[in-house]
Amino acid sequence: MKRLTLTALALAGTLLAGPGAWAAGARWDGADDLPVNPLPCDGGGGTVAARPYDGGRPTNPPDLAGKPITLIDVPKLIGIGYFNATSQGMQEAAKELGNVRVTTDGPTEAKIDEQIKFIDNNITRGVNGVLFAANDPVAIAPVLKKALSKGIHVVGYDAREWFVNQAEFNGIAKAMIDNMAKEIGEDKSFAIVTSTFTTPNQARWIAEMWAYAQKCHARMKWLETVEAQEDNILSFNQASTLLNKYGDQLAGLFGMTSVATPASAEAVTRANLCGKVAVVGLATPNAMKPYVKSDCVKSVVLWNPVNLGYAAVYVMRAVVDGKLKPGATEVTAGKLGSLKVVNGSEILLGAPFVFTRQNINDFNF
Repeated sequence: MKRLTLTALALAGTLLAGPGAWAAGARWDGADDLPVNPLPCDGGGGTVAARPYDGGRPTNPPDLAGKPITLIDVPKLIGIGYFNATSQGMQEAAKELGNVRVTTDGPTEAKIDEQIKFIDNNITRGVNGVLFAANDPVAIAPVLKKALSKGIHVVGYDAREWFVNQAEFNGIAKAMIDNMAKEIGEDKSFAIVTSTFTTPNQARWIAEMWAYAQKCHARMKWLETVEAQEDNILSFNQASTLLNKYGDQLAGLFGMTSVATPASAEAVTRANLCGKVAVVGLATPNAMKPYVKSDCVKSVVLWNPVNLGYAAVYVMRAVVDGKLKPGATEVTAGKLGSLKVVNGSEILLGAPFVFTRQNINDFNF
């Protein structure tokens, strides 16, 4: 997820001069152009700088404090495990609160134009709040501004008035790179399968991965980043193409989405390259259990998407009730307790979690 303000949005993708280059200022394709903050190499935590509120503000929103509200959740697409889990968390929070009704609806493919239509249609219907995960922060900005102009609150969980972030981007980057280095060594090469170069969270993670790798694993070589939308078949084909293109030179594949990671693992499995090509990525545990069980995948990095959806609804309720305002430092989110407000308008869910063969069966989503 890219840091996003509704008054100033920019995404200027920059390309490397060549594969594996660590030229000063150059970034991997698929990265954004925002400042990076790589964590320490020794495993220590980093600090988050305090910043003024940078989200949008609704125009004359109705006073609905304590009153029933109707929310629409529009994820990047419906019908995949990750967003099924966020939707589950939203329903759990709505049931606990008792005065919130949430409906999840969205495109069946990760197409920004379709996502915009779903949001726009629900603005017309007159919902009280929009929850969403952005496919493209630039393209989606006008419809979010429209919602705000009509007094509709906007909370993103993947960009927004307020944004519920899964984990700090540099924390996820560190977990991804450290686990890949552990599996393939410091002198090997890897490639990345992402959704699109404009998807904000992937672009941010890739930028922080670039910075952390350059700082802490500088001998690792980046080969290429490819786009696969949020499509299972395309992700499998892209991973297979990378395996064929680079042969023995490719030692690892990063999957940047809950679709790309299992598809990459399947490509490695079918190519009989388990144990030769490592797959490290972001995915739900259920999708990865077969590959972890077969020992083809050793590291799956994620957070709990059920908790992410749950937190997003509590944040929306707090915004509507006037309990979460610019300048706040924390917000209460039911069973999750108090969540920190960082970077102005970002609510942090927590640190990333690494699923392994030892713990993956403890989770069911």
